[in-house]
Amino acid sequence: MAPVLRRAAQLKALNSFAIDARAERLLELRDVADLPAALDALRAHPPALVLGGGSNLLFTRDPPGTVLHVALQGRRVLDERGGEALVEAAAGENWHAFVEWTLAQGLYGLENLALIPGSVGASPIQNIGAYGVEMRERFDSLDAVSLADGERRRFAAADCAFGYRDSVFRHAQGAHWLIIAVRFRLSRTPRLRLDYGEIRDELRAHGVADPAPPDVARAVCAIRRRKLPDPAVLGNAGSFFKNPLVDLALAERLRVAHPGMPLHPGTSPGSAKLSAAWLIERCGWKGHRDGDAGVHAAHALVLVNHGHASGAQILALAERIRESVRQRFGVELEREPAIA
Repeated sequence: MAPVLRRAAQLKALNSFAIDARAERLLELRDVADLPAALDALRAHPPALVLGGGSNLLFTRDPPGTVLHVALQGRRVLDERGGEALVEAAAGENWHAFVEWTLAQGLYGLENLALIPGSVGASPIQNIGAYGVEMRERFDSLDAVSLADGERRRFAAADCAFGYRDSVFRHAQGAHWLIIAVRFRLSRTPRLRLDYGEIRDELRAHGVADPAPPDVARAVCAIRRRKLPDPAVLGNAGSFFKNPLVDLALAERLRVAHPGMPLHPGTSPGSAKLSAAWLIERCGWKGHRDGDAGVHAAHALVLVNHGHASGAQILALAERIRESVRQRFGVELEREPAIA
């Protein structure tokens, strides 16, 4: 068998920004049995770019070499005991569809992460998170293959070096690994996380006094749909910048200078997390538009493609936003999407 190969392939439908990029060679991997042939093809026509759901990627040019689109499918319960279950999903599975599947099985723990765009295989790379929960809290392990030599390896949580929207796979030492399957530990017993953002208010608005995990997932979906544009309608990659982690002393100085600035506990002692959306909005960027590159009118953290923006135009806008935040607040914003 061999993976499907297309030349001069259009990538607009394979990235959520809807950037009109074209791949010299596009390989679609649908079967793990095709991995050896896919790796041979990547090595024969470098450089290689791995593409999952395309929801955390900004194309600023036509990618050279070979693009590998991971479309591996499959999900299953591997083991269950003591009210906990080990579940596995192939890397090409849609993340939200996987979350819905776990809830349908009566398995809980991922409900706060509903409606996050992208694939299961991308979830550990960025350590996705939302509404008080991070993927790493439910993560068990993953299987990956080295693009360099085909070595297969199982990564436990400790091997992944998870951080805030970060993992070893976002850095040079882990970038050559192709994730093919991810496993999670979920529970039959609900352990609801309701104290972040607007979840309680959303549940109350719908008369849900005693919520179950599916209720939480529905509330999260409603909030996300209200706040964030649908990539199928308006090209975007969700949050374009991470919420910055800063020294606690700097955070306190900023809050004194800017009353009302949101401030949250950081992920390490002596740190605090600022709201990137608040910083960007205070710099006047919310709803801004340069041609077809813009900032969403309802959420300052979301950069959008109004139709025909190039990736280079969106990146240029992002850099102007970063500079203005740096100048006004002395805070450096870090991009979430990968730049290709």
